[in-house]
Amino acid sequence: NYYLHYFYDTQYKIEEQKKWPPSRAEEVMALEKDLLRDYANPELVEPPAELMQRGGAYYSTAATQLLNAHYNNLGEMHVVNVPQRGAVPGWPEGWVLEMPCRVDKAGVHPLPAEPLPEVCFGLIARVKSYEMLTAQAAVTGNRDLLYEAMLAHPLGPSMGQIKPVMDDLLQTHKAWLPQFWK
Repeated sequence: NYYLHYFYDTQYKIEEQKKWPPSRAEEVMALEKDLLRDYANPELVEPPAELMQRGGAYYSTAATQLLNAHYNNLGEMHVVNVPQRGAVPGWPEGWVLEMPCRVDKAGVHPLPAEPLPEVCFGLIARVKSYEMLTAQAAVTGNRDLLYEAMLAHPLGPSMGQIKPVMDDLLQTHKAWLPQFWK
C-alpha cells in the first residue's frame, strides 16, 4: 500500500518530499483552482483533463455503480466504508472500515474477512483512535478531544508541539469551526 510508506518509512518520505518542487499539496491546490474554473463553464460536458492528475477521477463512476447495485438489487461486491459489524474477527463491531461488501436492495453487507495480522493492529488502532476522537471533537468543539486526537495520530506533531499546531489550525479555520469558539 502506497500510504504505508508514510507510517513505516516516515523520515525517508519527509526527505523525499522536501525534494519535490512543488509539494503534492501545492500541486493539488493549483489543479483544484483550474478544475473549479473549468467547472464554472456551463458548456462543460466532459470531465476536465486535469481531473486525472488530481486523483479520485473515478470516484463518480464508483459511486454510480454502487447506487446501481443497490437500486437494482444486483448483489455486487464493492469496497466501501462501513461499520464492520463483526466481519473482521477481534475488532470492535462499530469500527468503520474500508472493506469488501455485497450491495443489494437491502443495503450494504460487509463480507467476512480473515483476522488481520497482529502487526497491523497497532497502526490501525492508533489511526482509528485518531479518527474517532477527531469526529467527537468536531461535533462537540471539545479542545481536549482535539488534543487527544492529534496525540493519537502516529504522524501527528510531538506532544510539545500539539497545542501550538492546534491553536494555529483552529485560528486559521475559525470560520468553519465555530463550535471550538463557544
